[in-house]
Amino acid sequence: MNYSERLIREEIIKTASMLHHKNMLAACDGNISYRYDDNTILITPSGKPKFLLKEKDIAVIDINGKVIKEKPSSEMLMHLEVYKMRADAKAVIHAHPPTAVAYSIAHPDAEEIPGKSFSELILAVGKLPIVPFQMPGSPEMAAALHPYIRNSKVMVLARHGAISFGEDFIEAYNGMERLEHSCEILLKAKSFGAVTELDEKTIDALYAMRKKIGDKTL
Repeated sequence: MNYSERLIREEIIKTASMLHHKNMLAACDGNISYRYDDNTILITPSGKPKFLLKEKDIAVIDINGKVIKEKPSSEMLMHLEVYKMRADAKAVIHAHPPTAVAYSIAHPDAEEIPGKSFSELILAVGKLPIVPFQMPGSPEMAAALHPYIRNSKVMVLARHGAISFGEDFIEAYNGMERLEHSCEILLKAKSFGAVTELDEKTIDALYAMRKKIGDKTL
């Protein structure tokens, strides 16, 4: 194991710990990966609590899903789909943010998280689409991401979890944290009375600002 690979393994473990601390990973849930080079992916293993990971536990696969070392996550197909469709994707996180998942359960017909209520959501991510439910780990789950990957770096997986990706671990983590934080704000707003929206002029101005920022998750 060379120095750069060891650093990546350390970052995977650090990211897993952060997600667990934020209650977005429970027990053996979720998975994290990193594109080490054009053909090599490091990914968390199957069936191990993410807060107990060791460097030696991290699995290695190739871009086509061939296992090189250890037993990779059963949901690796989603990660590979992102890497194949987005050349700029270096890190992918799949977690189970409770409030975001709860919203998809309570609103089974919703196509996205309501995004016109406060500025930070629009400026930081633009939109937060909800991907229709498919069986976890299945080819259908990976295929269901197709309509969204090109335009969204953060997505809710209906009744399941969420996926976020970026040019590094920080951007991928920011996406997951931003999603859950936004849903928590919406839930609190509803508990106070109602989820209201900004006026259309302001919304248009915010989306124009987001367009200038680009698709980086903040």
